[in-house]
Parts: sequence; structure tokens; C-alpha cells
Amino acid sequence: MNGERVIRLETPLNPKAVADLRAGDAVLLSGIVYTARDAAHKRMIEALREGEELPFPLEGETIYYAGPSPAPPGRPVGSIGPTTSCRMDRFTSRLITAGLRGMIGKGERSPEVATTLRRCGAVYLAAIGGAAALLARSVISARVVAYEDLGTEAVRRLEIKDMPLIVALDIHGGDIYQQEKERYRR
Repeated sequence: MNGERVIRLETPLNPKAVADLRAGDAVLLSGIVYTARDAAHKRMIEALREGEELPFPLEGETIYYAGPSPAPPGRPVGSIGPTTSCRMDRFTSRLITAGLRGMIGKGERSPEVATTLRRCGAVYLAAIGGAAALLARSVISARVVAYEDLGTEAVRRLEIKDMPLIVALDIHGGDIYQQEKERYRR
């Protein structure tokens, strides 16, 4: 994190807000995000192939690669840490071209995903792995909206407030993972 900019972002993400982001910016994200992991991504891609509607609109939306643990009393979710994002890379470009504007996860992305982010004006935000209980504090409400049979991996609609994230890949070619590797080499 560059420590200089903390940006408050609201979902759904608009093109101007995404264009203003730079890799390394700290973000406090609020609004609606949807959880989806491997199995849900596979089903969404199959639905798109079949010309079916998805369980939520993609235009301007953000997917959080997470599956929350059971909610303790009085909370909407339990711990909700990010899943390794590269597991979704084979599905991601198709979802971005269908309107997805943001993704939240952890770890590097493929060159194909990075190119699609730049071309379509989408952003990849990193959540801190190992901070799942902290991230859960940002969740105001949660409900399953699709694929309930997948249990923890069902698609959930989360309302979040000030979820702490870092811009990992921006539309200008910035990549926090590559930047930090270069900085370390120096």
C-alpha cells in the first residue's frame, strides 16, 4: 500500500471511479458485493453459454471470491477471508466482458485477466489473507441469492461498509504484485 491515498468507493462501480484508481491505493469499499467461488463461477459461465440470465446483474458489480463461515449469534456472517483469485482466472474474462467491474480476492492474476481488466475498465482489489474475522466486521447483511445447494460456496449478496482493500491491478497496467517484486529486487 502506498500509504498516500485512501479512497472511499461505493458499489456499483462506475467507470470514472475505476479509472481514478491506481495500484497500491487503499480503498474502503461500501455497498453491495456478491460472493462467488469456483463452483458458482462454473455455473455462471454455463448459464451465459446457454443464454440464460445470471442470478444477479453483472453490470458495474463486484464479486468477492469468498465463502463465509457460519455466522455467530448477532452477526450476518462468520469469518470471510478471500480465496486465491487465480482459481477463477479461467472464468473471469468472460464475466468482465459481460459487465463485471470489480473483483476482490488475494494473489496474482493471469496476463489474460490483467489485459481484460485494462480493456474493459475493471479493477482487481486485494483483501488481506488471514484477516477474515476483521473483514467480517465490514459485512452489514448477507443473504443467499443463488446456488444454495453449494453451501458455503453459494452466491451471497453482501451489504458492506468500509471494507479495507488494496487496488492490486488497475486499468492503467499497474500491478501491485509486480511493483512490489521490483521494489524488493532494488
